[in-house]
Amino acid sequence: MNWLYLAAAILCEVFATSAMKTTEGFTRLGPSIITILGYAVAFYFLSLTLRTIPIGVAYAVWSGAGIVLISLVGWLAFGQKLDAPAIAGVGLIVAGVVVLNLFSKAGAH
Repeated sequence: MNWLYLAAAILCEVFATSAMKTTEGFTRLGPSIITILGYAVAFYFLSLTLRTIPIGVAYAVWSGAGIVLISLVGWLAFGQKLDAPAIAGVGLIVAGVVVLNLFSKAGAH
């Protein structure tokens, strides 16, 4: 269940970050509220995962998955370009999260 909480935290964080792009420096009320609530829910779910998943592992997965997903959102929703080095870097992040989860004894599975 804790990994589902972590997935929910990641998705809420990506949603909040996507909304932040449209806040125009927190001058637009609707997107600003969505951003703040999204981060609050994300941190709540992240706190639930820390009951059993070590903080370093949870944060590595949270940040790695968040970077990958927000890069995809930026590309698909906001037309941001990803060049070859950016794609390679994101690929290395994915590889790091996979190695951490499949081969490390640091994580609680």
